Amino acid sequence: MKIGIISDTHITKDPEKFLHTIKYHFHGLDLIIHAGDFVAEGVVKGLIQYKDFVGVLGNVDNQNTTHFVKEKELIELEGYKIGIYHGHGIGKTTLERTYEIFMEDNVDIIIFGHSHQPIIKTHRGILMLNPGSPTQKRKERWFSYILLELDRESIEASLKLFSKRLE
Repeated sequence: MKIGIISDTHITKDPEKFLHTIKYHFHGLDLIIHAGDFVAEGVVKGLIQYKDFVGVLGNVDNQNTTHFVKEKELIELEGYKIGIYHGHGIGKTTLERTYEIFMEDNVDIIIFGHSHQPIIKTHRGILMLNPGSPTQKRKERWFSYILLELDRESIEASLKLFSKRLE
């Protein structure tokens, strides 16, 4: 199973242009996961129409987005239990806050965003994935997203870095 993971897109206008770019980069994937901060409701609606999609609310998403996504998701893919949460909150690091959200859920993989810092690492035996942002790199050098390939025997996560904003 091939999955495209994005977060923190912060699209405020012209979501169709962004969605067109996503279709180009994520062509042939089985699922898209967005770890919150869509901002434009049109991004969520477009992703739902384009592909199988799972997303969660970010701290800057508006009330209209709550009709389409929840704050926290638990899914199972290829035998792996995956938790998805934006990562916002008070105290600790984004990684630690997100880890604690899923402490009781026995997950194998946690996908989160919020910091705009791409991460692929294990933390206390759990694979932690933060795709950074394809549109708002902030202090990072590159825009980014993650491609995740899962099968029952292996996990392959690769970080895609690029110099130009996806739009």
